[in-house]
Amino acid sequence: MQIRCLVATLGVLALTMLVLAPAAGQSRKWTPPRTPDGKPDIQGTFTFRTITPLQRPEALAGKDVLTAEEAAAFEASENKRQNRDLFDPEKGAPSLGYAPRSQGGVLSYNEFWYERGSQVTEDRRTSLIVDPPDGRIPFTAATRARNAQLAARVGTFADSYEDRSLADRCILGFNSGPPMISGAYNNNVQIVQAPGYVVIVNEMVHNARMIPTDGRPHGTIPRWTGDSRGRWEGDTLVVETVNFKRETSLSGSSAATHLVERFTRVDPKTIRYEFTVTDPTSYTRPWTAVMPLRAIDELLFEYACHEGNYALRGILAGARAQEKAEAAKQ
Repeated sequence: MQIRCLVATLGVLALTMLVLAPAAGQSRKWTPPRTPDGKPDIQGTFTFRTITPLQRPEALAGKDVLTAEEAAAFEASENKRQNRDLFDPEKGAPSLGYAPRSQGGVLSYNEFWYERGSQVTEDRRTSLIVDPPDGRIPFTAATRARNAQLAARVGTFADSYEDRSLADRCILGFNSGPPMISGAYNNNVQIVQAPGYVVIVNEMVHNARMIPTDGRPHGTIPRWTGDSRGRWEGDTLVVETVNFKRETSLSGSSAATHLVERFTRVDPKTIRYEFTVTDPTSYTRPWTAVMPLRAIDELLFEYACHEGNYALRGILAGARAQEKAEAAKQ
């Protein structure tokens, strides 16, 4: 009798599991909360720090994704390579752009001041760029030549304050964009919504973009951060930016940059941030990158760059001194 009862009970349990299994196995699409005006709520303070590089390293060519073991090894290697507290001033750090002290190399900050993150993105991709498939920015030949000239510090890089980058002049942050890209520090952003507007506030250079979402057309006045207009496509905020005054925070870009950003809240703690860049004067084709914005509890504080560009006097004076020294050798 007990055996028959046990068999019957097991049969009921098995049937119950068969009935419930499909429902339990189904993945439910997460629905973001809504603002009072019915739009998806993407507000909050987020960080986008990661050591996943924008471009795929040449050593990882042909490899889209790292295994868990490879990711751990890459993180350990990168965290050691970039650690400024391990910097040897007599040897320099060529991979980080620091020459030996004997060649005038100077370490800007110690490790305390950096906030680059210590991990790759959760998907373990080898680059934030997802298109082109090789994970590299598709520079034109002319742009590659110009980038090489700037890297070698030759030409008119310091003839005038206007020759310096927008980051040097504290006009734009090197990671605040638009578009946003993980950098050495201040990889934090706050998003605020109001009826007809979305405001994106970056910690770096305390840049704030007020983006209308009411369907108005783009303006015609060039701006340092371009002219942004937003629209909602389902649960995704799409921001289109044109009319840049000069280059953006992207290497080799120009005033012709056409930027499309997409913000999609995929869970309570994460926004998928995707951007596509088009600039025929700098790139052979459009290219796209993706990275997560992860919610944090910290507040944003005003970032103090060298207000008034006081450092530019030293940069330009140093360039003039170098020119005199070179002329004296001739």
